[in-house]
Amino acid sequence: MISSKQRSFLRGLANPLEPIFQVGKGGVSESSAQALSDAQTARELIKVRVLKNLGEDPRAVAEELAQATGATVIQVIGQNVILYRRNEEEPVIELP
Repeated sequence: MISSKQRSFLRGLANPLEPIFQVGKGGVSESSAQALSDAQTARELIKVRVLKNLGEDPRAVAEELAQATGATVIQVIGQNVILYRRNEEEPVIELP
């Protein structure tokens, strides 16, 4: 479980990041969840943009992505979602 201090730290790290993944009309598929999982293994902290043509609430999509990849939702702001999953073998981010 991530504390509020750790969540705040991760939000600060994610602020300058550009979204590396987009969820569009197709929604969350198995292949997109696998690609997202691979990206999280390399980076740990990623930003995802939920396109407006999806027609779903970004919070619902964030929970679906988190469940599919085993990540934690750090923040949902507008159409952007920030997800974090620690890499157990080679951690990139050291949480306070």
